[in-house]
Amino acid sequence: MKKYFIICAAMAVAVSFTSCKSSESAYKKAYEKAQAAEQASYQTVQEVQSAPVVPVVEKPVVETTVVETDVPVRQENVSMISGSGLKAYSVVVGSFGVQANAERLQTNLRSQGYNAQIVRSASNMYRVVAATSDNKSDVIAEKSRLRSSFADAWILLNR
Repeated sequence: MKKYFIICAAMAVAVSFTSCKSSESAYKKAYEKAQAAEQASYQTVQEVQSAPVVPVVEKPVVETTVVETDVPVRQENVSMISGSGLKAYSVVVGSFGVQANAERLQTNLRSQGYNAQIVRSASNMYRVVAATSDNKSDVIAEKSRLRSSFADAWILLNR
């Protein structure tokens, strides 16, 4: 019985090895398919290279400024601490509980060319004002310019 089992196992192994070999025609078909694909891509490259060149026309860049019209405005009673005086609308770029911190930001803004001022609100917060104007649209435009440096800037309406 052992001999019969060993002979059957040997025949199964022999059949499995002989049935798995690839035929030469399969290799030939794959080679021909690759050659056709390479020839097609070569023709495509030649067509692209022989296509007419379209000149690029440069146009000047037009810069536009978007000004928000519906901007929230906070109303507060404030008293002047340092500066030349507020007008109706102001851009506040910092609020501090300690006056020394507000003065530090004021010095920084003045070195950048702003007429920075410090006011104190009724809630004892020191507000640093970067710009002030009687015209709301001027203040909105200035807030937009300051947005890159002071993302939390807001508009104050002085009562």
